[in-house]
Order: sequence, then C-alpha cells, then structure tokens
Amino acid sequence: MLPETRRTAMGADDKIQNMAEKAGGKVKETVGKVTDNERLEAEGRADQAKSDVKQAGEKVKDAFKS
Repeated sequence: MLPETRRTAMGADDKIQNMAEKAGGKVKETVGKVTDNERLEAEGRADQAKSDVKQAGEKVKDAFKS
C-alpha cells in the first residue's frame, strides 16, 4: 500500500470512529433525557463535544495535507 493511500485510509477510519462516537453520545443524551438521568445526559453531551474536537483536528490535518 502506498504511504498516501495508507494515510487516507487511516484518516477515513478516524472520521468514521468520530461519527460513531458522536452518534453514541447523542443516544446517551437522549436516553438520559427520557429517563431523567442527568449524569447520562451530561456524558452524552461530553462524548459529542469530544467527537467535535477530534473532527476539528481531522479537518486541520486534512487542510495541511492539501
């Protein structure tokens, strides 16, 4: 595998993982709201925020690759 292809594939895996983490956070937040569990709701929001930060980092890396 060429180095460029490998980096692109790894970047795609990271992006997919970040999207999955964000979706999981959204589910946690929703379940927390429905069950009136403030801790679970806060964990969901934190997971989403962490995913957003990771996605921003990926965008910065992509900008420097171009």
